[in-house]
Amino acid sequence: MKVLKFGGTSVGSVENLNKVKEILISDTEDKIVVCSAMSGVTDHLVKLVENIKFKDIEAITRNLHKLESKHSDVIDDLIKEQEIRNELKNGLSTLITEMFEISSQTYSEVVNSKIITYGETILTYIFSGFLKSIGVSNIVLHAKEFMFVDSVENPNIKKVSKNLHKVLDNNTQSSLYITQGFVCRNKEGQISHLKRGGSDYTSTIIAAAIQASEVQIWTDIDGLHNNDPRYVDDTQPISHLTYNEAAELAYFGAKILHPQTISPVVGMDIPVLLKNTFDPEASGTIISNKTYKKGLKAISAKDGITAIKIKSNRMLMAHGYLRRIFEVFDSFHTSIDMITTSEIAISLTIDNTSNLDKIVNEIENYAEVTVEQDHSIICIVGESVINDKNSYKLFEILNYIPVRMVSYGGSNNNISILVDTKDKIPTLRFLNEKLFQVPHEVVV
Repeated sequence: MKVLKFGGTSVGSVENLNKVKEILISDTEDKIVVCSAMSGVTDHLVKLVENIKFKDIEAITRNLHKLESKHSDVIDDLIKEQEIRNELKNGLSTLITEMFEISSQTYSEVVNSKIITYGETILTYIFSGFLKSIGVSNIVLHAKEFMFVDSVENPNIKKVSKNLHKVLDNNTQSSLYITQGFVCRNKEGQISHLKRGGSDYTSTIIAAAIQASEVQIWTDIDGLHNNDPRYVDDTQPISHLTYNEAAELAYFGAKILHPQTISPVVGMDIPVLLKNTFDPEASGTIISNKTYKKGLKAISAKDGITAIKIKSNRMLMAHGYLRRIFEVFDSFHTSIDMITTSEIAISLTIDNTSNLDKIVNEIENYAEVTVEQDHSIICIVGESVINDKNSYKLFEILNYIPVRMVSYGGSNNNISILVDTKDKIPTLRFLNEKLFQVPHEVVV
């Protein structure tokens, strides 16, 4: 059985839903299809949550009517038979009524999660009805019944597997199952979510849970490119990546993949294919445990980075000093992306500043702290990247851009540099020209 995931753009219009339908019809293998909400809907629901916080009944009513109208128009355009249209619209009204009832409750994280996950519920309901209306048999699986992940960072695959197989065993009369991405339950059993972009993650958790033959992630671009096509011209899709290479790129900003997507399937040898909904014949990118070539592969950038320099009042390497620094970040649940050390100072970066003031106050008891915000990590990725004969060219950036930090050694697949975010785009373009615009020899 395969797992296919379609993102918000892929299901974002009637025209695109028809493209997804054609892709599903052309593939006769048993499959579970994971769908995001229609593009823009989750943003709309986030605004609705703000209305709930402020108990703005008028705005709640207005936003829910807009949401119902948007999806009602989709039903009108998708479905030819009036009777089926009416049936689907009645079901849509029931879902909107449920949202009205939740919106009357006092705001909480559970209320937030319930509301912002309705986009996926509504889309899968409509899309399933559309497929049935044209004779494509399918069954909707409700993610709330099996996606008990316990922890987003470390999902309980065995628990998901047990619950999902129970649901599948009760619905054996179909070869096509449709479910919601993003939606899950936490360790308390409450409705939660896998954070923005989490439908990718849903698909690989499900794939691991059922030991799928492969995962296909369908987006609006033909695979993962060797640089960010939003900022750089003449980027090229990468045909093959290892799990480690893809994980590095996703973590350090490649928008096509949720950062945690790869982790559930790494130990199970389940390939992940990145495909283009609007060009299904394009080869895309295959992510697996196989190494097809070594050396430079791609560049990605992660924004919202804060650099922290910690200068010791005493000798840096005094026994226990580094441990003491790391314990501060750990106590405030703040992970570190990059770190470099010198004789008298530590420089490191974080992307979560929610507890920054507390961290700084704690460390200032025994060290001088300097904070610099609005930085970006530029990550150069490829297996054995340092052995590529052209890797040295990346350091020519030092002649043109002020580089705050350079990091290599934590992984053989990654060299990272830290720059001011205002220099991110020039850096991406410079590196693209130096590393990819001329033929270069790779390590075989």
